[in-house]
Order: sequence, then structure tokens, then C-alpha cells
Amino acid sequence: MPAPDVNLEVGSGTHAVQTAEIMARFEPMIEKFNPDIVVVYGDVNSTVAAALVCSKLGVPTAHVEAGLRSRDRSMPEEINRIVTDALSALLLTPSADANANLAAEGVPGECVHLVGNVMIDTLVRLLPRTDPDGVRERLGLSRPFALVTLHRPSNVDDAETLRRLLGALVEISEVVDVVFPVHPRTRERITAGGLTIPRGLQLIEPLGYLEFLSLQQRAAIVITDSGGIQEETTFLGVPCLTVRDNTERPITVTQGTNVLVGRSADRLREEALRILGQKRPSTAPPPLWDGHAGDRIAELLVAFDGGQAR
Repeated sequence: MPAPDVNLEVGSGTHAVQTAEIMARFEPMIEKFNPDIVVVYGDVNSTVAAALVCSKLGVPTAHVEAGLRSRDRSMPEEINRIVTDALSALLLTPSADANANLAAEGVPGECVHLVGNVMIDTLVRLLPRTDPDGVRERLGLSRPFALVTLHRPSNVDDAETLRRLLGALVEISEVVDVVFPVHPRTRERITAGGLTIPRGLQLIEPLGYLEFLSLQQRAAIVITDSGGIQEETTFLGVPCLTVRDNTERPITVTQGTNVLVGRSADRLREEALRILGQKRPSTAPPPLWDGHAGDRIAELLVAFDGGQAR
């Protein structure tokens, strides 16, 4: 992708500070470029900030990945999703459950369009460029392995919770290798909590997308608290254990390979050992997770007439 024409250069901060700063810097861009429609993606602070600015200025917003709900308003992302959907003129959903959520919230059906998952577009496009065997060889993985990512505050900010989860991973490592690309937040918490890295865990630096995707393809199981990884493993047919009490992507549970285990180290260990001890079931990706969501979105944007898609 080419470099953006404008970089707002908003750094980190509290949710309020970051959202406010994005709004202050984004508003002049809307006034300068006068767009027909603004496309926002996902559930981060820039998503809701842009939607708020556009709503105040009377510019329609198209929300890609609309309608996802975790039912957990303690998650900042959930607030961002709800507000962005309420302000958007065009709601572009990744799965049928998202359509049902929006219908239950009273969003007019003519504004909602099931387009599929744009993250899967990226995966489908780049899958041929991965090198699963090469990455495994570089990491010295000669037997089945579990791939782990943990970064959410609920899992890593409390030293005792993190210690228990690491202990469960050690027990899993007695059956398979455990590869853990460590998020900077998680590494900081491990250091701050004075936690000793247990033997049996291969903690490595974060990986680029292609390297991580290479490992996902070959993993015997993936353990994560990431939303996107739940979707990628569902498409790839790789068993996934999500270390969360809920998910805004329930289709990965009902139609995919995902199992929610909460923050219980015991449940994590039990489910992992159960999955590793059985044959991997065959699954198919959800409808429209086919690599063409972006094409469908482009068609809707071209057809948009300022109020709703024709």
C-alpha cells in the first residue's frame, strides 16, 4: 500500500485523550477534502472518533465490520462498536450474527449489508506467500506445537493470573512445543511482576504477519485472546482456545474452531489436552469468508447515494 496522504500522528494516551485528539485533528481534514462518504473499520478509538466527527458535520459514514457484539461493556472496543454503528449510514457486516444484532437494535435493514470478512481477504491473498516449513525450521520445531498470544489487560495485568496461565502453558508443553511470540505489553508485565519464565516455553519476539500466518497453518492448537486470530484460525480450520469470557465473534464458536475458556488456567489446560488428544474435525469457513469482501464493499460504496445504498 502507498503511504497515506495525511498522517494525523496521534500517539498513545488514555482512551479519552486519544479519542479527543483524533477528533480535533480529523475534523479539519473533513472540511478540507469534503468527502462524499467516510469509511471506518473495526472498533478502535480512531473508528469512533471519525464517526463522531462525521456525524457532527453531516458526512455519512460506512462502518466495515459492523454489528459485532461481545455484550461486555467493560471492553472499550464494545463501546466503540455500539456508538459507531449508531452513527453510520452504511453498515457492512462480516457475518449473519452481526446482521441479527443490528436488527435487534432497530437499525433499518436497508442500511445493513452482509459483505464477508475483509481480514480473510488479506489472509487469502497472502497465504501463497507464507513459508510454514521454513519458519518451523528456523524456530527449531520438530514436533507438533501450540502457538500462543496473550496481551489483554484482563489476562496479563494481574501477576497472579498471568502466573497461573503460564503454568498451564508449561503443562501443555509436556505434550507439544509451545511457541509464544510475546506482545510488548505482556513482556513488560512479566518483568514488572518478577515472574520467572518457566522452562518448556519458547518465548520469542513478535512476528510479522506472514511469519505468524505460517505458524498458524501448522499449529496443532492456537491459544489467544485476540479477536482477529479467532477468525483466522476458523478459516484455516485450526483449533483455537480463546482466553476470554466472551467474544464479539461468536460465529467462530458456532461455525468455526474456537472454544472460549475464560481466564481459568485449569480450563485452558483441560481443553488443550482434550483437543490435542483427538482427531482434528473438518470445518468450512462461514459464508462469504471467501477473499472477496472488499469487492462487495467497493460495489456498495460506488452505489451509495448519500442516504442509503441503492
